[in-house]
Amino acid sequence: MTIQGTPPLAPSRAPSAWHAQALPAIYRALKTSDGGLSAAEAARRLATHGPNRLPEQAGLTPWQILLRQFQSPLIYVLALAAAVSAAVGDLKDAGFIGLVLAVNAAIGGFQEWRAERSSRALQQLLRVRASVQRDGEVSEIDAEGVVPGDVVWLESGNRVPADLRLTMAYGLEVDESLLTGESLAVAKDPSWPGAEATPLADRLNMAHAGSVVVRGRARGVAVATGMGTSVGQLARDVLGVAGGKPPLVERMARFSRAIAVVVLIAAVAVVLIGFLGHGHSLLEMFFFSVALAVSAIPEGLPAALTVALAIATTRMARRGVIVRRLPAVEGLGSCTLIASDKTGTLTCNELTVREVCLPGGEPLEVTGEGYVPEGQFLADGRPLGPGGDRPLQDLALAALLCNEADLHHRDGTWAWRGDPTDIGLLSMARKLGLGREEALARSPQVNQIPFEPEHKYAASYHEVDGSPRVFVKGAPERVLTMCDPACGPATGEDLRATAHAMAGRGFRVLALAEGAVSGGLDPTQAPPEPAGLRFLGFVGMIDPLRPGVSEAVAACHGAGITVWMVTGDHPVTALAIARDLGLADRPDQVVTGTELAQMPPEALREVTRTALVFARVTPRQKLELVEAARRGGHFVAVTGDGVNDAPALRASNIGVAMGKGGTDVAREAAELVVSDDNFATIVSGIEEGRVAYGNVRNVIFLLISTGGAEVVMATLALAAGLPLPLLPVQLLWLNLVTNGIQGVALAFEPGQGDELRRRPRPPGEPVFDRLMIERSVVSGLVMGLGGLGAFWWMLGAGWGVHSARNALLLLFVLYENIHIGIARSETKSAFRLSPLRSPFLLAGALAALLIHVAMLYLPAGHALLSTEPVGVLNWAVLIALALTVLVAMEIHKWSWRVRRCRTPSAAPEGQAP
Repeated sequence: MTIQGTPPLAPSRAPSAWHAQALPAIYRALKTSDGGLSAAEAARRLATHGPNRLPEQAGLTPWQILLRQFQSPLIYVLALAAAVSAAVGDLKDAGFIGLVLAVNAAIGGFQEWRAERSSRALQQLLRVRASVQRDGEVSEIDAEGVVPGDVVWLESGNRVPADLRLTMAYGLEVDESLLTGESLAVAKDPSWPGAEATPLADRLNMAHAGSVVVRGRARGVAVATGMGTSVGQLARDVLGVAGGKPPLVERMARFSRAIAVVVLIAAVAVVLIGFLGHGHSLLEMFFFSVALAVSAIPEGLPAALTVALAIATTRMARRGVIVRRLPAVEGLGSCTLIASDKTGTLTCNELTVREVCLPGGEPLEVTGEGYVPEGQFLADGRPLGPGGDRPLQDLALAALLCNEADLHHRDGTWAWRGDPTDIGLLSMARKLGLGREEALARSPQVNQIPFEPEHKYAASYHEVDGSPRVFVKGAPERVLTMCDPACGPATGEDLRATAHAMAGRGFRVLALAEGAVSGGLDPTQAPPEPAGLRFLGFVGMIDPLRPGVSEAVAACHGAGITVWMVTGDHPVTALAIARDLGLADRPDQVVTGTELAQMPPEALREVTRTALVFARVTPRQKLELVEAARRGGHFVAVTGDGVNDAPALRASNIGVAMGKGGTDVAREAAELVVSDDNFATIVSGIEEGRVAYGNVRNVIFLLISTGGAEVVMATLALAAGLPLPLLPVQLLWLNLVTNGIQGVALAFEPGQGDELRRRPRPPGEPVFDRLMIERSVVSGLVMGLGGLGAFWWMLGAGWGVHSARNALLLLFVLYENIHIGIARSETKSAFRLSPLRSPFLLAGALAALLIHVAMLYLPAGHALLSTEPVGVLNWAVLIALALTVLVAMEIHKWSWRVRRCRTPSAAPEGQAP
């Protein structure tokens, strides 16, 4: 693997536990000071440590993409057959096979080339501007120029350019969701005394590269840059972890190897039989073995397989799933486990007030999802009147005034800006018909106390009817200490118990209060801490589920797929969300990152069998969970949107990234991208993936059974001392032209509607399972023995070999046209599937038949295939004989359905119960 980027950065990474170091020790280790570096020293360190950017995996060139299309055992066998044909002078056979290989490579290569045009996302993540202090002055530079020891200034809206040990902060809150999965912004505290074992999500004195400042400002010293940062370690995991193979790739590789071995053994056996048993010359038998190999190898399979996947790609794109790598198309349909991120995937990543508890009253439910203020307040399931009652209006007014966000209706849509908590409060008030602009117009702000992590509250002072009043929001334990001891109709202990119960239901709980300001208020002076306030109530906020996601999880369960929630959130919050999803309902189904870190390696596999929710996990632990699940026999699909998800996306069998709100890094690591960020769309992808795999199986059955029939007929004819039934060019015509057209047409077959009621196929199941073997044997024997019997009868009736071969060739064309209707479903009767539901299939079958009919009557056919016209009576006899395969396969399908109903436990995976 070629890595482009910076030289090793070891000097910037020691000591690694910067959050646990005292500031003087950090300054000494980095040889810097509170005043920063000089420009000359910064230039020297930049030369030593290299630019502050992440590496990237070298992209594939168009030639490399093209060559990848030939890396398959089946392609090797076909290429060998073409080479042998060319070596013995059979250029027609070699040309046909070469054309198939070229078409297959062109289709697959074009699909992958379009995906590879994506920009290298890891390179772009740190390409931002940074404010650094050098030579005593603060200046703005490109973030690539930040070096260890630089003093960096941050303010609201900045992307953190490097890992910083904070030295000063004012109301700093940082969104670290792309690293940790935590949906809430983290309040930072430079004085927090860190412990070395503290996980990244809880390091309050650090600001990590790639995260975003939501509010406040701060200063910090750069302790790591480039690959030495936390996001750099994720990049190292993404580039160093070998990606899991999609199920189709693994199954087709096993199938191709088996075909190669069987063909080789059969060819050698036939040569020995003819040479030793019947006195044929070695050269003659060599040519015959080449013809037999051409018959047995499904030359049209690579093209038909690629077309099937390309068609599924288009269908999935219409349903919101973008395919980046062609073999991943059916991967979702074959997966047995989906490990899903929570924030932004299962949930909206928009904090929403779902419950309000007024003093002494019953909780009120608040309906609606996300920031759009559509919903109402319910008391015991009944809607409140317009505007609610006076206590509820007082609480909403406090939420409006002690607020720094904006929520506006513009051009028919809602737009918002600010802290997620504040936006959620504005949305709640709007559901009562109250707006912040009107409230501020009536009660202008005269002073405020911004939120500080150490204070755990924010206060806003306003002129209300000519008197100053203060409105407060914050942590319940902090706000309640500011309230009047009586706390209204409820005691302080009762309110604390209420807040604790709300938190236990997974809510983020805020308390609101208001009160008069005694002694006036000087706008030029910092106001005193509020006291003697009137408690207004609690609001319970949660990141709500995406619409339809519960139904999607239920559909996954119905399809036999296990769903995990893997998140950086608190376990209580994660379990509450899991209950709403119908995913888990017991605490013992939740495992935390701390518990995972304390487990021995052998216990991890057992946990993956029993747990459904993994909370407070690190990106490394998520990667380990995916690898453990794969070792346990699962085909794993991982969904995610952040940088923290990238290693697990890369290591999974199928990586599914969010396309709308996800990071470029996540999309780059994934095989599939969900365009609307909705987990429910993944269910559509599962359905289309299973349709694609079903079509692939049908194509394989069509080609293998007809090829097998030709092998049976040719081998038995040789053993019986008959002439070669079909010439090599006639066999190739059947395999590449008539059968090839039909195989491609079969790839367009739509789904049958029961795909999501089937169990996923076992990861170790081969393409040739019991059902495929039975179908192939029955149809192959019927066609092979029928063709042999017809050929033997024609020769016995005095037909010339030339005429008998011509009629036999037509018989097999008819077999294949009838067989394509049989191949549309593994278990459903051909009479239950209208030919009009698949126009491409109908057109393909007719085209294959008409092309061959033309070759019967045109001079080109006479010269190329040694054909001749066939009389009407012979047509009727051959059609009647061809219909025998339909009768035989209908009997087999009926037999299979009867056996499956009697012994459902014996039904193969992937079939509807």
